[in-house]
Amino acid sequence: MRVITSSAQIQPQSTSRIMMIRPVRFGFNEETAESNEFQQESFAQSTRETAQQIAKEEFDLMIDQLKKAGVNLHIFEDTDDVYRPDAVFSNNWVSFHQSGKVVLYPMMAENRRAERRLDIVDRLANDFNVEEVIDLTHFEAQGKFLEGTGSMVLDRRYKIAYACLSPRTHMEVLDAFADALGYEVIAFSASDENDKPIYHTNVLMCVGDIFAVVCLEAIKDPDERYLVRSALEETKKDVIEISLEQVRHFAGNMLMVRNDKSNKFLVMSTQAYDSLTRQQRQALSEHARLLHTDLSVIEGNGGGSARCMMTEIHLPRK
Repeated sequence: MRVITSSAQIQPQSTSRIMMIRPVRFGFNEETAESNEFQQESFAQSTRETAQQIAKEEFDLMIDQLKKAGVNLHIFEDTDDVYRPDAVFSNNWVSFHQSGKVVLYPMMAENRRAERRLDIVDRLANDFNVEEVIDLTHFEAQGKFLEGTGSMVLDRRYKIAYACLSPRTHMEVLDAFADALGYEVIAFSASDENDKPIYHTNVLMCVGDIFAVVCLEAIKDPDERYLVRSALEETKKDVIEISLEQVRHFAGNMLMVRNDKSNKFLVMSTQAYDSLTRQQRQALSEHARLLHTDLSVIEGNGGGSARCMMTEIHLPRK
């Protein structure tokens, strides 16, 4: 049983402060497609000329909705001097923690490594306390990767990192993260309906404060499935299961956020929302207000959805 022994250790699972990066050269990334079954090459071909403009419109509609909900957004602009087709998925290269630590992550695709921008970290340091920058990018030279809160789904209160191992999520880097941040790692293998490894944990799992959305069906090993379910139940989560078909529609790619009034919101795409059953929506609505916008061009080209676009800022304010 995982317990919190001191109120000083309690950290909120969600935050009202979210960093997002508006895309400038968004499009289908050939370098990531081999390991990302969610990218749709035929769809990308049909939207090649319009992907950037529509992705920007989808992004702006999403931030409008978040602003109306009262979420504090820190929006940065991508630059067009460097080709960053996946810049909108900022949660893969950096994470911000209540301890004041910032972690930089090793990325599998070479053209995604240019997404790491220390100028953004420096600008956030004007408003937040940054005590230490933990740089794990040296693992790239060894061919070992960990793509932030895509590769891991964090239970920040209980300091558990759930991670499905894949070409983008290496156990040695997970251990380095855990040692630096004081996390326990729960690692497992997960695959889709064609038995292909699921590239990121956050497409099959979302951990809220007292609930979790998870596709246990994707975890084929019964011992690993039991381990994940047990950890969620021991940390008092209401476990809401989704299917592999719903994972295909990004139903696992959600994030719980708050506003300054501590109202809770569960953010997802319209495709994800539409894939949920009435019972699932009702169960989730008991924990947070559901927010969704159309992200179909970002999803079809990039193979990521709403959660991938939001980087939580848990740093203490100055």
